[in-house]
Amino acid sequence: MEASTIAAIKEAFNGSSEGRLHFGQVVATLMQAGVESYHVDYRACRSTYYLPNGETRTMDLHAPESDIAQGFDGDAIVAAIRAAQRGEVMYPEFKRRSQLAGCVSYTVWISGRHVTYYGRNGETHIEKFPN
Repeated sequence: MEASTIAAIKEAFNGSSEGRLHFGQVVATLMQAGVESYHVDYRACRSTYYLPNGETRTMDLHAPESDIAQGFDGDAIVAAIRAAQRGEVMYPEFKRRSQLAGCVSYTVWISGRHVTYYGRNGETHIEKFPN
């Protein structure tokens, strides 16, 4: 993987984790670097970035501050998404809220322009990117 791609992934990951970058900025940075999707796994504490040529880069996440809820609350997931879209919360708070809503992982499909959120029993919520 090219050094510039690795640098872009690190900047997107760190900027999001530190609450410096909004989701749209993260996606723009990764798109420009050629990343087609990424998967965040709260239980395994890692985020993996995928390039079209099969290359991947994995970054370690901090463990959840509290247990991820057992049940999947789609309405609470949507509320966390809307708060982030309105700029009311940055990623650290979104991460906490989504875990309390029972989200165990999610995949951002940059080329597909949507995010799929997963619960521990296979529940899903698909959120299309805003226009």
